[in-house]
Amino acid sequence: MAIPSLPEQTRTPPSPRALERFNTAPSDEVGQTLLTCLNSPRWADRIANHRPYPDIDSLLAASDEAAYDLTPGDLAQALAGETLPVLPEGAYSAAHTALSAASAAYEAKFGHAFIICLDGLSQAETLNHVLAGIRSRLANDPEEERVVAAEELRRLARGRLVAHLRGAGSRAAGHNKAAHGN
Repeated sequence: MAIPSLPEQTRTPPSPRALERFNTAPSDEVGQTLLTCLNSPRWADRIANHRPYPDIDSLLAASDEAAYDLTPGDLAQALAGETLPVLPEGAYSAAHTALSAASAAYEAKFGHAFIICLDGLSQAETLNHVLAGIRSRLANDPEEERVVAAEELRRLARGRLVAHLRGAGSRAAGHNKAAHGN
C-alpha cells in the first residue's frame, strides 16, 4: 500500500547528490531499483538509458512520459507486480471485510489488484479514500479502468522514485510487493 507521505508542499525534495548517484550508478543497479518503482522493464530501460538527468524535474518528467507510453502488455505486466493496499493499523475489522469483498469483485472484473496512490494523505484519510476509490472504480468499464489504473501506476512510480532518491525507501513508495515484500 502506498503509505501516506507528507503533503506535497512539506516534502523534502531529493538532494542533488542523490540525483548524481542515480545518474552515475551502474546500469544494472539502476535498472533493478527502477523495477522496484514500477514493474515494467520497458519503463525502467527508458529511464535508465536517458541518464544523466540535469535535475529532479527532468527525471520525473521522463518517468511520467515513459509511464504514459506503456503498451497494454507493459501495463498488464506492471499491474501484475502490484498488490492490494493494506489498511492502516487500527482499522476496524468491518473495513477489512469491506476491502476484501470489494477487492475480490474488482479482481474478478478487471483481472488485477486494485491500485491507488495515497501520497499526500494522512493515516486518517487512507481508509475512506481506499474504500471510496475501489467502490467508485468498480463502476468503470474495462477500458476506462485501464486508463485510471495506468494513471495510478504513473503516480505510484513517481512517488517511489522520489522516495528512493530521498533515501526513504518505503515511506512514499507505494504498495509494490517486489519493492517491499508485501
